Amino acid sequence: MTDPSSAQPAPPGCPAHTDAVRLAGLEYQQTPSQLYRALRREHGAVAPVLLDGDIPAWLVLGYSEVTYVTSHDELFARDSRRWNQWENIPADWPLLPYVGYQPSVLFTEGDEHRRRAGVITQALEGVDQFELARNCQLIADRLIAEFAGSGQAELMTGYAHALPMRAVVQICGMPTSGEDTQQLVEDLRVSLDAAEGDDPVAAYGRVGERLRQLVKDKRENPGPDVTSRMLLDPAGLTDEEIVQDLISVIAAAQQPTANWICNTLRLLLTDERFAVNVSGGRLSVGEALNEALWLDTPTQNFIGRWAVRDTQLGGRQIRAGDCLVLGLAAANTDPQIWPDSHVGAENAAHLSFSNGEHRCPYPAPLLADVMARTAVETLLERLPDLVLSVEPETLTWRPSIWMRGLTALPVQFTPVVQ
Repeated sequence: MTDPSSAQPAPPGCPAHTDAVRLAGLEYQQTPSQLYRALRREHGAVAPVLLDGDIPAWLVLGYSEVTYVTSHDELFARDSRRWNQWENIPADWPLLPYVGYQPSVLFTEGDEHRRRAGVITQALEGVDQFELARNCQLIADRLIAEFAGSGQAELMTGYAHALPMRAVVQICGMPTSGEDTQQLVEDLRVSLDAAEGDDPVAAYGRVGERLRQLVKDKRENPGPDVTSRMLLDPAGLTDEEIVQDLISVIAAAQQPTANWICNTLRLLLTDERFAVNVSGGRLSVGEALNEALWLDTPTQNFIGRWAVRDTQLGGRQIRAGDCLVLGLAAANTDPQIWPDSHVGAENAAHLSFSNGEHRCPYPAPLLADVMARTAVETLLERLPDLVLSVEPETLTWRPSIWMRGLTALPVQFTPVVQ
């Protein structure tokens, strides 16, 4: 594989090319893959794009190029204060929760990043995966019991989002139910994937306040949970550092895992290769989970990296301070790695958990797999004749350039008397 930075000389210019594409519109509502293919044909592996408010950036579409960017922090770093567009960013810009610098593990670099990521890793390693699976099964049983007798359900809100939410807040030491927890989850959704009329900046502020209270409570009364282990770690993180890193942990675990669950259920219920499996057929839930990561990865795009100096990538001249959006979904379906347009369900080399030093810290992907696998398997075991209650082509996706998830997944089944 060639070094992406050694591509042919790039045409002059910056991301604000006249042919830059806005990352919005109908293409992202239903068929982003078609937009990615069009961008590849027109621009190659790195495309000039416009973010909200016509702010210029680069969308990295190629698998090789995303891998290169995430493997070379000395060229493409995470500290957003390098951005050359800050003078054009308004205070209420909707993407500020993503890119506004915070004292978080997400924006640290070098030794400081390794220190912060090490605390998260140690705290997550304290989560017993067998206990997590048991707790997820109990949560699943309680959620299913709420709709099992009706013979119908909307799984996106009633199951796929609720299960990882309850599991994640539990391992962090918060109550799994109650108005306070529900508000936290809603604010996380808004800050990550705002709909029209939402205020993501205000929502992000409320998330921080709730977690500051949690950290304060755990300082006084530590327990067997992720927050307490972070507080007790010898690295000695400050309370605010822990708050910021908890936001990263919870946000990365809750909504992406929820979308992973629902995208997998959609695949199982609509693809004939998997349809038989619901009642014990050929392809496994594990294969469906993996294929969903390749073809409908929960995090489509991730912002971002910032060029440390002038460089080249995919035939483009990247200026110091330019923003690069990691096109994880586009990279996962790059025809350079799937020349026959066939994704092997057994291959786990996808970029859904990113890559390099800033990828999801171990063992976060394993914990997400435990939650998603338990959610899907328990649902299919409890409701073996589960089917869609609408035609597959009527299912709609949230109009988001960042997250890939359905607006709803309505199903029906034989009512179960509890």
